Amino acid sequence: MDHLPPNHFLNLPRPDVFVPTLAGTPDTSTLAAHDFDVDTRTGFMPPEPPLTRLPSAWEPWEAALEDAIQSKLQLAERPDLSDEERAKSELWRDRVRELPILPIADLKSSEVRLRRAHHVLAWIMHFYVHTTPTSVHNIHIPPPITVPLLQVCAQLQLPPVLTYSDDVLYNWAFKTPPASNILFAPKQELHNLRCLTLFTGTRDEEEFYLSSARIELRGVEALSVMRAIMDEAFVGDAIAIRRITTYLRALADVIRDLRELLAGVRQGCDPQIFYDEIRPWFKGADSDTKGCKWIFDGIELDPTLEEPTELSGPSAGQSSLIHALDIFLGVDRYSHSHFPVGRSQNSSSSSASSSSSSLNDSSAPSAPSSTSSSSGSPSTMAFSSAPGPPPKVPFLTRMQSYMPRHHRAFLRHLQANPRPLRRLVEQSDDEALREAYDVAVTALKEFRDEHVRIVALYILIPSRKAAGVDEADSGPKGTGGTDAFQFVKGVRDQTAGALLSRRE
Repeated sequence: MDHLPPNHFLNLPRPDVFVPTLAGTPDTSTLAAHDFDVDTRTGFMPPEPPLTRLPSAWEPWEAALEDAIQSKLQLAERPDLSDEERAKSELWRDRVRELPILPIADLKSSEVRLRRAHHVLAWIMHFYVHTTPTSVHNIHIPPPITVPLLQVCAQLQLPPVLTYSDDVLYNWAFKTPPASNILFAPKQELHNLRCLTLFTGTRDEEEFYLSSARIELRGVEALSVMRAIMDEAFVGDAIAIRRITTYLRALADVIRDLRELLAGVRQGCDPQIFYDEIRPWFKGADSDTKGCKWIFDGIELDPTLEEPTELSGPSAGQSSLIHALDIFLGVDRYSHSHFPVGRSQNSSSSSASSSSSSLNDSSAPSAPSSTSSSSGSPSTMAFSSAPGPPPKVPFLTRMQSYMPRHHRAFLRHLQANPRPLRRLVEQSDDEALREAYDVAVTALKEFRDEHVRIVALYILIPSRKAAGVDEADSGPKGTGGTDAFQFVKGVRDQTAGALLSRRE
């Protein structure tokens, strides 16, 4: 019988920050932590609260962000913006332009500090851009932000824009410390979280981010079930099949809980407040409907830096958890590769399709299928500058370039599983196994049903209300130029197409 080898990625423990390593225990933490950064207790969320402030050498950044938040800067596009608020925003932007260009050399040795630097600088940049008067069509990002942000992004292999990880994965703290760090149980802490950084300071914004954070923590159990199923798949005997059947039903239960947590956003975030006051802050250059360009001044000061080509902003499509579920269930080739929404690999931000970004404007999606992997890895695909007309990159594949690079590595490794679950189920004549598989896929489809409802409630209805009935035939754009509502419906329908019962 084949078993998972001891160095298989699902057998490698993350270093436990709360439990000291026992003397004589083999150190397997390097590969697990550095290659995948997936914790057994918190999944894709960090195992301890993210850093809340950089050391004093980078205090000017922290002070600028704190100043923006405490000053309660307002969106420039607000129709009721007062002259006093415009002047306050302009004074803050003046202070940002006068900041020193701080070196990042001493940040490079710490992934945690680099993440915090990306969080702070990207947040400052979004404050800067979205408080700039709407009459300005070329928005110049000043060198004190451009240079360190692009340098940090080069280290993290991330775009210089807010991402899901900035708003969700690395934007939380406990309201009250858990009773026991050693026995930390994510399910018990789902409602013991608060956000570190907010644009508006409202409960609506905080609940919007935390609804995703709760999904990430609840999804940790799904990762554990996936590991158990993979263990049994390597055995493959009759007992293993029965166990996999049971595990698939347990996985479906977890996914149903994720759906309930997603629906729970309604309890704390008002759709109209989200659409009018929160969502505009997320917009990247790719998401601008008025053709504004972001110009990164000072990029020539560091010859190693390149002009950014990915500036979409945060999206639920950047959640590695849902990508992992898609890959594991083998749904990705249905929910992803058959929906070729994207843009050319070397298209610049200035020529990208117009859209309006949101954390929930794209279905929590899947990883690239085998048919699309030849076009490049997710970590480099979106930044290609090869000559000639490159192929379109599917939207959901593009979103992987916005994920932490370790999580991209996890998804690639998961996709390389030599004994994929779907193939095992397809080749089996065990009806209970096939039924259990369809139960899990149905749960994922129902999760996306809920996502369709959320997009309709938070984006489609408010946008039509703002635009009038004349534009009812044209839905609002989502991240990367997609029609938000039609896109999530399409991915949902294609997920349903993965059901085995539909293909017989």
